[in-house]
Amino acid sequence: MGVYDIGIAGCGPAGLAAALLLARDGHRVRLYERFDSPRPVGSGLMLQPTGLAVLAQLGLAGVATAAGKRIERLFGKAEPAGATVLDVRYEWLGKPGLCGVGIHRSALFGLLHDAVAAAAVPIETGRAVRAVADGRLLFDDGARSRRHGLLVDCLGANSPLAVQSGRNLAYGALWASLDWCDGFDDRALEQRYVAANRMTGVLPIGQAPGRERPQAAFFWLLRADRLPAWHRSGLDPWKTEVRALWPATAPLLDQLIVPEQLTFARYAHRTLRRPAGDRLIHIGDSWHSTSPQLGQGANMALLDAWALARALREEETLERGLERAVSLRRFHVRLYQAMSAVFTPAYQSDGRVLPFIRDRIVPPFGRLWPATRIQAAMVSGTFGGPLKPLGLDLPRGA
Repeated sequence: MGVYDIGIAGCGPAGLAAALLLARDGHRVRLYERFDSPRPVGSGLMLQPTGLAVLAQLGLAGVATAAGKRIERLFGKAEPAGATVLDVRYEWLGKPGLCGVGIHRSALFGLLHDAVAAAAVPIETGRAVRAVADGRLLFDDGARSRRHGLLVDCLGANSPLAVQSGRNLAYGALWASLDWCDGFDDRALEQRYVAANRMTGVLPIGQAPGRERPQAAFFWLLRADRLPAWHRSGLDPWKTEVRALWPATAPLLDQLIVPEQLTFARYAHRTLRRPAGDRLIHIGDSWHSTSPQLGQGANMALLDAWALARALREEETLERGLERAVSLRRFHVRLYQAMSAVFTPAYQSDGRVLPFIRDRIVPPFGRLWPATRIQAAMVSGTFGGPLKPLGLDLPRGA
């Protein structure tokens, strides 16, 4: 194992986890963040058993589970008929105690950031990266970083360090973190659909930092080109539409007073063919991004960070280490990118055929074996067996 001077661009889950893992292995690590003070962006997310397996290695799985909310199933109905088209339970995997964790992004960020601070990993803030040259990061203000032996790109789907490929998806979503209300299953991600162009969901995410009450992540599917019209129309017509689809959301909607309480997330489907090169590797959304339909984004990023640290630990040269890191993750990444490409149009599109088939095929067959186990494996992130090649085990009691 070599010891390297490593610069990491981006303080999301991938960047923070990579910094912590690499620093613990003795590398000289420095983080670069565009905000003046590091902070998360967005509402809630799902930690799957795969992501929890990495957090367990960091000693943070228990903290994350306590900060979030245990999720035991995903449940969705197609309206107006009310047919159950999504009912996936972690227990179908046959692993006692297995679950997901709904967590506020700020809570996940906080526990990773605190661990990085405790490890004395330096973070340079106010560093908006625009390019890379000769082992240095170039910033928007004309400054540049010191020369690093390795640069890790964790800047996300629109990273200026990555070749722009793939395509933006037509649909995104409005997100808000709201106080939890009765009327929902507090152990489930619940969703309601009309065809594939209207969807809303509620995810329990525990108690966010600085909040006195448990929180819910609320989201509404919206085509990106309709966002300006949504703003012009105001909240009242939209609230009426959401309440008509799912009356139980009324107490959540009452908490929304101004449009600025909702954040619009735009999604893209892209995968870099060559995620590693000369002293540079892209991980997380910088390497692969897609719609959040399968709920794997943060979990895939954590697995990428672990793969990088493990590969550098086991290989004698940097070049071989980067090649090994990519090879450890390539199959799982391609598998989930392909599955997302197949399933997303059935839940997020203007098409009619796929949701018609979804509403009639899934209800009678979705609860039969082996469909139950396959669905649970897909949702949990364990489909394709990504943990064994990484030397990871499912976390106990997760």
